[in-house]
Amino acid sequence: MNQEFRAAELAARQSYGKLLAILAARSRDIALAEDALADAFRKALETWPVSGVPSSPDAWLLTVARNGLTDVQRRSARFPVEDDIAPQQQETPHQPETLPDERLGLLLVCAHPAIDRDLHTPLMLQTVLGIHAHQIARLFLVSPAALSKRLVRAKTKIRDAGISFEIPDAGALADRCGTVFEAIYALHALDWLDPADGMGEEALYLADLMSRLLPGSAEAFGLSSLIAFSHARRMARIEDGVLVPTLEQDTGLWDDTLIAYGQRQLRTAGTFKRPGRFQLEAAVEAVHIARKASGRQDWPALNKLYLALLKIAPSAGALVAQTVVTSVLHGETEGLRQLDMLEEKIGSGFQPLWAARADMQSKAGRPIEAAESYRKAISLATDAPAIRFLRARLEQLPPK
Repeated sequence: MNQEFRAAELAARQSYGKLLAILAARSRDIALAEDALADAFRKALETWPVSGVPSSPDAWLLTVARNGLTDVQRRSARFPVEDDIAPQQQETPHQPETLPDERLGLLLVCAHPAIDRDLHTPLMLQTVLGIHAHQIARLFLVSPAALSKRLVRAKTKIRDAGISFEIPDAGALADRCGTVFEAIYALHALDWLDPADGMGEEALYLADLMSRLLPGSAEAFGLSSLIAFSHARRMARIEDGVLVPTLEQDTGLWDDTLIAYGQRQLRTAGTFKRPGRFQLEAAVEAVHIARKASGRQDWPALNKLYLALLKIAPSAGALVAQTVVTSVLHGETEGLRQLDMLEEKIGSGFQPLWAARADMQSKAGRPIEAAESYRKAISLATDAPAIRFLRARLEQLPPK
């Protein structure tokens, strides 16, 4: 019996999104498709321990779920009857590899402009990965009940507005995929300081899926490379509850398998003519990763990459990172001068700016100013590992 439960569990983990995408694309109703698929998994747990695991679990589940949708259609006239295939009539079910993969359409629907942007990632997690709303709510620090209601309303809006599950033309596809990439990146960012919650693996799964669904997209390969490189360092990022900067991390804790995958994805991204934001960010990560083999940090390479990144995707984070590179290459005085100019542009509420300033002031032999900057950085920090790190650096400053 354990074997049958494991088979159902494996099918749920590996095929949930693929099966749901097929059902939702045909019914145009995500909630209805979810109910039908959940009922199919329930029947699998009841049937497989008795009759054994079918040769094609995915096809079995899809057939049962389709029949469930057909029953609903017969009552509500929403689902095409002619697509019904009764389980007992399916002597030669579709093999898993022949099932159509319509997950890209489902991802695009989840990131449709008509859906609130802050729901894009939660919708993807629930529909493509089958993660429960209460788990997603904990990740986003919101009420499970409130998030569940919003997800239900979003699915109802998708159905009632007739949002298409079809892949748009090339022009619209680029914009829509960009929204999907941003949602996946947001999930990766949430996991950055808490690798134990597993969301980094889910972000990498989605990014890898996008690279397979969009083999012509440099950004899909760049995003999957970026997340792989970052996730490869997850076990070295925090030590005893304290943030460890990249330059101080134990490279022996970095994951070689993920590094190799990230390098392959980045090489593929590099075969396209025009680099994008995620490809350049992945290249920055690759420079950091290279320290494991070389034992040194290539600051000139980082300088070139950040300058290129700022031309196509300027951000406060990239601007601060560029000033840090400048301080290494040209001295803390020049780095601090650039930070002062940057503060005039982005304001005084960006925490990394104060952390970078404190570090530069400390290295420049200005401990009193550094202490003030560290306190400001601590006041703006929101995660415990970073706060502990900043406090430790503050305590390490020489006495007044």
